[in-house]
Amino acid sequence: MAVASAVLQSEWTKIRTVSSTVWTLASAFFVTVAMGAGLSALTNATFNDMRAVERATFDPTLISFSGMILGQLAMVVFGVLVVGTEYSSGMIRTSLAAVPQRATFLFSKVAVAGGLALLVGLATSFTAFFLGQALLGGHRASIGDDNVLRAVIGAGLYMGLIALFSMGVAAMLRSSMLSLGILVPFLLLVSNILSAVPKAKEVALYFPDQAGSKVMRVVPDAMNSEEAPYGPWGGLGIMVLWVVASLIGGYLVLKKRDA
Repeated sequence: MAVASAVLQSEWTKIRTVSSTVWTLASAFFVTVAMGAGLSALTNATFNDMRAVERATFDPTLISFSGMILGQLAMVVFGVLVVGTEYSSGMIRTSLAAVPQRATFLFSKVAVAGGLALLVGLATSFTAFFLGQALLGGHRASIGDDNVLRAVIGAGLYMGLIALFSMGVAAMLRSSMLSLGILVPFLLLVSNILSAVPKAKEVALYFPDQAGSKVMRVVPDAMNSEEAPYGPWGGLGIMVLWVVASLIGGYLVLKKRDA
């Protein structure tokens, strides 16, 4: 127990003294909030120009989180750099010499970084929601409306989980550049393109980002989109399975391979 506590303190010291921690988490917050606020204001100004079916399925809560599509990329960079920097700097050899218990080393890092990402994610989701609703005028939702609090908390959980997923991928690939080269195009382009292609979209529904993001919706078919075959918490559960799989994969690679 004393070893785990010491490793946690060590990982906390590493994370808070690295400049990338501040700029990646700050970027995740400001990009998500600013883009969500801008699109909320634009939606309020052009609401009457929307098609009738889009107005009927309008989801004011989801509009607040429009910036999440870019904000999540900053969380990906944070998660990848937390693990990948150990390899690119050569610190992994020193770290494993100090903490030979590889599970303790990896999961202490994941616990500290994941907890920090979760706190920033929740701060981001609540700020984006309240600012976005203020800019939506008469089209806004209240935090007390049905399922709205669930969607706001879920948005924060989503940001924390995407950071954890990225840590697992970086631990498996042992390279920041390779991890970012796969995750960023996948989340920004591939996943969204496949979700719009007939046949492929049925598979894309189970991608971590597509499944996890459903928890942010209050209206299941928001903006006349198709409903998923699972509920909001079911979608987040699918994302958790992806996170668990990536972290187990990362641990197995760390355990089997030399530093």
